[in-house]
Amino acid sequence: MWPAMDLLRSEPMQLVQLIIPIESAHLSISYLGDLGLIQFKDLNAEKSPFQRTYAAQIKRTGEMARILRAFKEHMSQAGISPAAKSFTRNNLNVDDLEVKLGELEAELSEINTNNEALQRTYNELVEYKLVLQKAGEFFHSAQRRAAEQTETSSSDISGESVDTPLLVENSISSDASRPVQLGFFTGLVPREKSMTFERILFRATRGNVFVRQVAVENPVIDPASGEKVEKNVFVVFYSGDRAKNKILKICEAFGANRYPFSEDIGKQIEMLKEVSGRIEELKTTIDTGLALREKLLHTIADQYEQWNVLVKKEKAVYHTLNMLSIDVTKKCLVAEGWSPTFATKQIQEALQRATFDSNSQVGAIFQVLQTRELPPTYFRTNKFTSSFQEIVDAYGVAKYQEANPTVFTIVTFPFLFAVMFGDWGHGICLLLATSILIFREKKLGSQKLGDIMEMMFGGRYVILLMSLFSIFTGLIYNEFFSVPFELFGRSAYACRDLSCRDASTVGLIKVGDTYPFGVDPVWHGSRSELPFLNSLKMKMSILLGVAQMNLGIILSFFNAKFFWNSLNIWYQFIPQMIFLNSLFGYLSILIIIKWCTGSKADLYHVMIYMFLSPTDDLGENQLFPGQKMVQLVLLGLALIAVPWMLIPKPFLMKKQHEQRHQGQTYVPLHATEESLLVEANHDPHDHEEFEFSEVFVHQLIHTIEFVLGAVSNTASYLRLWALSLAHSELSSVFFDKVLLLAWGLNNVVALAVGIVVFVCATVGVLLVMETLSAFLHALRLHWVEFQNKFYEGDGYKFFPFSFTSINDEEE
Repeated sequence: MWPAMDLLRSEPMQLVQLIIPIESAHLSISYLGDLGLIQFKDLNAEKSPFQRTYAAQIKRTGEMARILRAFKEHMSQAGISPAAKSFTRNNLNVDDLEVKLGELEAELSEINTNNEALQRTYNELVEYKLVLQKAGEFFHSAQRRAAEQTETSSSDISGESVDTPLLVENSISSDASRPVQLGFFTGLVPREKSMTFERILFRATRGNVFVRQVAVENPVIDPASGEKVEKNVFVVFYSGDRAKNKILKICEAFGANRYPFSEDIGKQIEMLKEVSGRIEELKTTIDTGLALREKLLHTIADQYEQWNVLVKKEKAVYHTLNMLSIDVTKKCLVAEGWSPTFATKQIQEALQRATFDSNSQVGAIFQVLQTRELPPTYFRTNKFTSSFQEIVDAYGVAKYQEANPTVFTIVTFPFLFAVMFGDWGHGICLLLATSILIFREKKLGSQKLGDIMEMMFGGRYVILLMSLFSIFTGLIYNEFFSVPFELFGRSAYACRDLSCRDASTVGLIKVGDTYPFGVDPVWHGSRSELPFLNSLKMKMSILLGVAQMNLGIILSFFNAKFFWNSLNIWYQFIPQMIFLNSLFGYLSILIIIKWCTGSKADLYHVMIYMFLSPTDDLGENQLFPGQKMVQLVLLGLALIAVPWMLIPKPFLMKKQHEQRHQGQTYVPLHATEESLLVEANHDPHDHEEFEFSEVFVHQLIHTIEFVLGAVSNTASYLRLWALSLAHSELSSVFFDKVLLLAWGLNNVVALAVGIVVFVCATVGVLLVMETLSAFLHALRLHWVEFQNKFYEGDGYKFFPFSFTSINDEEE
């Protein structure tokens, strides 16, 4: 049983040592990977990856992973998806899997090679068939025209022109004893290169060439590249060997495929039949090969996930084994690592099970080591708290057992967001959007989402609380898309006369009980709405800010108490509480008193003259008897708190350092192995010289930072007021100037356009941009104003060796 989850302090950790016999080492690490509760230390950091013990095994698993990646690529090209779960359970070990993968790769490679060769031959025959058809038509036409011309004018040579056929039984020549012998080439050339091809042929042979081209209607697959290309069938006539050699080189340069061709029509028909027959045979053979390949890929797909998981686990196990040091006897492996204290029994059980399953004669040894090294930080979170923990970790990982801000961030973060985003209409929209993510989380969690969608899905519970708190603050502000409603009763005010709507609050008289919850709806739309809400939200922002900063300082007290650091309690926590509350705590009390009494005192005047003229009478700004004396006392306490923070702590730290090292002697170690186990102390006072000047300067910086930060951080919380006001005014503008304006035109088209514009503006500006803006400002208030009061955030995360995390990283 796992202990109850505690988010305030990280889990207690221990440095453990495992001495594992070599014969059970692999199985032990594998079982610990299934458990996922130990973070191994690299005891071979000085060795390169190639010098480590299990480098050869990692190379083997890497080769197997390469084969599986190749299989996945082939399956993707064939449109086959790996089966999510294997239906056949084959308990293969790694050696058998390596042999099987090699055989499958060889078989698939042979099938692919044969298919590629057959496909290339098929594409060549298709091109050859086109050449036989197109060139045959040209030759047949030329011979027919030659025969006709021979019959009509066998003796007329002067009529020779470009259209005179070249294929005459006896080539026409001025000298019958020297007939001209013309050679020719046929083939296909890419259409985009055809004009350049013809021009180069003409120039290379100085015009002693005759070229005819015919376009192929449909693109053909090029045998060399395997891509579809638009091509032309060409016939080139030439005379002489020199022209022949030039034409051959030009064809090769332009990627023109040449094919043999006979002038004899009978041979052409015979070759066309032969080529057509071979095409049909090849097509059948190729289809058979593709079916065989698809069957093989389906067989691989059924087992792919099982094999992939096995290979990844095997590779992770050997990587971890390489972090272990080998005993001098070379019979045991020594491992060191961090684990939570509650996991001791589970780790021991896993080691015992590995010893039994591997039939080892010697069991593994588990022992806890004493060390001064700072342990890693481990918070056990669930799907609800993990996103809030990620928000805090983005600032910095908590130091070991430091107070975790996440406990308070779960409530304060969405609440401060809602203060800036207060509108229960917009909150409902956010709630509906995040409800879809939550109700479909199982389906969406197994899918590959985009970057933005992945971020929203991961923070779905943060958005859920943001929307719920936005509905709550929206009800307090009484705003539903900027429209007020009398949800909790009737307004307490009524108009004195018809003109009071355009007047200030003087025109309103109280006719009933105070509105029970939130802002009275009568304030909305009146001339005094903005001054009233400005005052309310500004004072509320200061109250929330001072409360959260006080919470941060109180948490610093619990940190100091937990780590037995009395100096931080007396010379950090107490003076900080006095300074902050003497000024801004006092201001918060004045705000509450003013609200309760209805006083018209000017708090700006009170706070300014508390510093400039503390002894002057307050006059009409006095809120309670004895206020002047209280202010003098608080001012004195604030002035005393500054040197209280600055001066005593460095001197007391120096005194503690001297006492700690007074009369220090060497002591024997409890065990010889401890020399290898005890790491360098992270406390600078144990092994380093105490530099008083550095400590004093650090304390000076810390004091100045707090004093100035008390003012600037309080002012920073006014962003709650500013963004809330901006959100309310934008919402009001969109409603009044878009929706109501379109409604007032009494035109259906204008109303439809107005609704579309209003929806787009609400979604784009208020639900997207304003949400992001309020989120970032709430983030800043937590990281800077709240966490800098107590949170160091200089720890490091606990990353246990776990097969689950390995699978998640791969995905």
